[in-house]
Amino acid sequence: MRVIVSGATGFLGGRLCTLLRELGHDVVGLGRNTDTGRDLETGGTRFVSVDVSQSPSESVLKELGSADIFVHAAGLSSAWGLREAFQQANVAGTRHAMAMARAAGVRRFVFISSPSVTFRFCDQADLREDAPLPKPVNAYAYSKQIAESDVLAASDLSPIILRPRAIYGPGDVALLPRLIRAVAKGPLPLLRGGRASTNLTHVDDVAQAILCAIEAPPQIAGRIYNIAGDEALPLRLIIESVAAKAGIAVRWQTVPWPLALSAARLAEAMARLQRDRPEPVITAYALGILAFTQTLDISAARREIGFRPQIRFAEGLARTFGGGAAR
Repeated sequence: MRVIVSGATGFLGGRLCTLLRELGHDVVGLGRNTDTGRDLETGGTRFVSVDVSQSPSESVLKELGSADIFVHAAGLSSAWGLREAFQQANVAGTRHAMAMARAAGVRRFVFISSPSVTFRFCDQADLREDAPLPKPVNAYAYSKQIAESDVLAASDLSPIILRPRAIYGPGDVALLPRLIRAVAKGPLPLLRGGRASTNLTHVDDVAQAILCAIEAPPQIAGRIYNIAGDEALPLRLIIESVAAKAGIAVRWQTVPWPLALSAARLAEAMARLQRDRPEPVITAYALGILAFTQTLDISAARREIGFRPQIRFAEGLARTFGGGAAR
């Protein structure tokens, strides 16, 4: 089977390319980082230097050739940034990826979305995929909502959308490293008694979920699936466990939720007044993640595509720090 993977020089895309090659598939990886691309080629992935946020040229389409599957894992992911940047990377980028998939004649398009599209400032336990989408919490979630709608409309590509929750593992340069930096800077706000819970998902489990989507029967087309570890863990436990692995003591400071949210909103407003719009110390979305339970129901993915998360948090954390990735 021939698989094209966008975002191949990123955390998830790179791991997926490796797994597909180990299974004997022909893999074409798309990305902008040519140094990482050379590493992929050493492992047997054919690398094509492409910025999917830009319309693909005829030469790129010709270089890609034909394929069976297109996995779109490229995108801009951040709790803060310009709406225009997210629109270009995540909306235009997804449309360009679908154009490449059509040119390659693929039979399935797998889109990696985000549970941020479902976020609300309230507890949401075991949230299902069919829950109505709220007003987007930020520009990132807005761009992903539009991209999901575009993908679902592309029935000719037999699309499947995956929403993996909080991906971590060896090679993670975002989630756990960002958390460690926040812990090291000073006390973290303890909101609503520290009772919020969430799921984390090891990168290998997400890669396996993508394989399940690739191999799913044609009648599954047009479906959205939550992807997550099967443990709902308290955020406080997650943070303290990660900090302990990094050798840092967590300091907590109890802060009333309304006061914390008002401070974050003010920090965001002040950042928007600055010319370069720097990311504030804390965003409302980040505070919301700390304050409210956000867990996913993965029963549909279990039942319909055979997804079974294998890596529990304790094991995943040991693998991550054993590889020296999160620091």
